[in-house]
Parts: sequence; C-alpha cells; structure tokens
Amino acid sequence: MTPSLNAEEAGRISQAIEQAETNTSGELFVVVARQADDYRLVPVLWAALAALIVAWPLHLFTTWGMGLILTIQGFVFVLLAAALYPLKARLRVIPPALAEDEVERAAYEQFLSHGIHLTEARTGVLIYVALAEHRVEIVADTGIAAKVEQPEWDAIAAEIVTAAKSRDLASGLVQAVKHSGELLARHFPPSAGDRNELPNKLVQI
Repeated sequence: MTPSLNAEEAGRISQAIEQAETNTSGELFVVVARQADDYRLVPVLWAALAALIVAWPLHLFTTWGMGLILTIQGFVFVLLAAALYPLKARLRVIPPALAEDEVERAAYEQFLSHGIHLTEARTGVLIYVALAEHRVEIVADTGIAAKVEQPEWDAIAAEIVTAAKSRDLASGLVQAVKHSGELLARHFPPSAGDRNELPNKLVQI
C-alpha cells in the first residue's frame, strides 16, 4: 500500500491551500485516506459464491453423495474466505462499483465530520484521496456546485490520479489545490471580511 505523505510533503500541501485561498472566498480541505473501507465482507461473499457454484458440477457430473458434496462445498468456502481475508488480497478482489460507492460514501462522511458544510457562504470543497482504491472524490458544497460543472472537478481529480501513478502524490495534490483555487477564484473572489473558516493542514487517516 502507498505510504502516507511525510511531513515535508504535508507542509507543501498546506502551503498550497493557504496560497490558493488568498485569491478566493472559497475554502479547500484535503484528506488522504489509506482506504475508504476495510471490505471485510468481500471475502465472505466471493467464498459463498464459489462454494455455491462448485456444488453444481459435482452434483451433475459425479456420482458422489450429497454429504461429500456438501463437505467439499464447506471446504471451498472456508479455504477461499481465509485466502482472501488478508487486506492485500481483499483489495484485489473488490468489485469496482463497490469501491466507487465506498469512496464516495467515505468522502461525504469526511465532508460532514470536518464541518466543511458549515462555511458561511457554503463554499467549502473537499479533496478526498483513497490510496488503496486509487480513487479521488471531490465534494463541493451547494454554493459552489451551483456554479462549477462536475467535469471541471473530474479533470482536477484526474490530475491527482495521474500523479499518484507516477509515485508523486504530493505534487499532484499541490497542483490540484492550485487549480481548484484558480477555479474558485473565478466564481468566488475574496471579499471584505473574509476569514479562514477551515484549517489549512492536510488530514491523513
């Protein structure tokens, strides 16, 4: 699994957030998670499916008794569930749709838990990176979502994914923060009385 960002890299991202927010009334928040979920039920589901399938050819094409078939079915379930239980194995067999849903769920959970939805003008933006799933979710509050189209956020998310594949996640996040700030500045320039409503530090979980 990709290691967490070190102190120097985290500092660069924090500085990028601070710099980006000087040109906008929007608020940026970055969370990097090792994984969005532990997927503990995934090995059980795959093992149950394999055990269900293996019983049919044994029943149809052998003369073995039902007791023996059920025993084999049980062994298949236990062995496959055990083989897939280690985290690295689990992460390789996650259905893509499930991973996408879990990353989206985790991102919204972080959005709410850090109070990003509580900014005065509803101009908070969360950049959420799930390392294990190799996915990025950008959540913009209602004030921003009404003015910024989703493809613009998708392009920024793609920048992060590309950088992560090149093993330079920190630089990808710095650039993503910079471009997010430029996007926000076009729609939400700074105004009198602006204050920093969210911490500029990177959160790693």
